[in-house]
Amino acid sequence: MTETTRAQGPAVHEEILAYYAQGKEDARLRQGGAPAGRLEFWRTQDVLRRVLPAAPARILDVGGGSGVHAQWLAQDGYEVDLVDPVPLHVEQAGRLPGVRARSGDARSLTDDDASYDAVLLLGPLYHLPERADRVSALAEARRVVRPGGPVVAATINRYAGLHDLLRKERYFDPAQRARTDAASSDGRHDGEGGLFTVAYFAQPAEVPGEFTEAGLVFQGQYGLEGLAWLMDGVEDWLDDPERREAVLAATRRIESEPTLLGASGHLLTVGRRQP
Repeated sequence: MTETTRAQGPAVHEEILAYYAQGKEDARLRQGGAPAGRLEFWRTQDVLRRVLPAAPARILDVGGGSGVHAQWLAQDGYEVDLVDPVPLHVEQAGRLPGVRARSGDARSLTDDDASYDAVLLLGPLYHLPERADRVSALAEARRVVRPGGPVVAATINRYAGLHDLLRKERYFDPAQRARTDAASSDGRHDGEGGLFTVAYFAQPAEVPGEFTEAGLVFQGQYGLEGLAWLMDGVEDWLDDPERREAVLAATRRIESEPTLLGASGHLLTVGRRQP
């Protein structure tokens, strides 16, 4: 697979850069659409507001994209630095009030040791198929967070693609089915088919081990969407404030239930640097 080289640090797949250069991710989370982007956004916000230190704290948003989460964190009073390898994302995030954005890679941060109160990796682990790279990104997060500070990382669950394609009835296409079944077996999504880019879909149970290998103390896991993201009409429900709160409360109720962690499309794992 062709890769593009950076002046410093590891390479980032050209396919990943090209995919996010389309600018679609910002709209998916802010405006909604499959697979339930607004639900993912609001549930991420919900969990982070419970696990992050109180504002004003200094947060590093690694792989923070266009600043979808950095924006509300800054509005909440946090001091936010954002790092992302996609030039468009850096440009978009840099225009947000209270957000400092720069180019960088999760595996080779330029920040000083223990320079942040919390570190977020809400995207980088999606696109690091090799375990060693994921552990490197987590180890870098551990290095730059203060002792006792949280590191919060998002992963895509192993069977998210299979569930999503079944829901959309795309699983009945033989080529899509073959790619989806392959990714369900080993977690590696090759980016073919145009639905997503090079990615790794993780088993919930494997992520705590990667945190431990990176020197972090595992704290807990939170399934973001529960089963609601697979239900017809969920995007319409989210338009109604009363129904939206009911959906958020329902997913919060089961967010750490071990038997349901893998049902969500996305998972947040929280660890801390030892004091």
